[in-house]
Amino acid sequence: MRIDVITLFPGMFDVLRENGITRIALERESAGLSCYNPRDFTGDRHRTVDDRPYGGGPGMVMMPEPLDRCIDAVRQANSGPLIYLSPQGETLDQRLVEELAGLPSLVFLCGRYEGVDERILVSRVDREVSIGDYVLAGGELAAMVLIECMLRLLPGVLGSAESATQDSFSAGLLDHPHYTRPEDYRGMRVPGVLLGGNHAEIGRWRLNRSLERTRTRRPDLLERRMLSEVEQQLLTALDTEQNDE
Repeated sequence: MRIDVITLFPGMFDVLRENGITRIALERESAGLSCYNPRDFTGDRHRTVDDRPYGGGPGMVMMPEPLDRCIDAVRQANSGPLIYLSPQGETLDQRLVEELAGLPSLVFLCGRYEGVDERILVSRVDREVSIGDYVLAGGELAAMVLIECMLRLLPGVLGSAESATQDSFSAGLLDHPHYTRPEDYRGMRVPGVLLGGNHAEIGRWRLNRSLERTRTRRPDLLERRMLSEVEQQLLTALDTEQNDE
């Protein structure tokens, strides 16, 4: 997978190259990551990339010409969809992550200041994506979130192929609780079912806990999910337990 990022702060992406699973993905060449700075495509000695907005108002807006030139340079090697990280975009979820991770190449445009000149969005951007209903200083952190989400799904990146498919949201449910040694920590014991070695019982317990946690914390996920017969039975049993209490 080839990923190119258009950003005024390319150094921020060194974090991905130097740490964790993103470093593994890049070192193993499961993906390639390059950054392009619009300042390198300006025509003045101050390397100006922003100007005041027409109509007045606070802040500055990223100018179209340096971005256009920068995008042209990226397009010489990357024809993938150009995604603008924006609060106005579709909200990122695991479904979208899996869709984008299946593409051979992507380009991310990271805005700054008050945003990007609308003419660039209309003429060059293929898609806008938001990571949530809150405000960041720029699109870099949002792009990094999306890049990590995608890279961890690539073959061979995680130590276990099951890790990516069993995490929260991959199956449309929140994750079940996890435990490691010691068996007893300050009076809090690991559930006995996890110690017995019966994988069928362990799987049922984990699914039960996932359903319980999802219903409590994110009931909207259950509303959108086509429940299996087993899941419906487990939820009914949970309702019965709560009513008995």
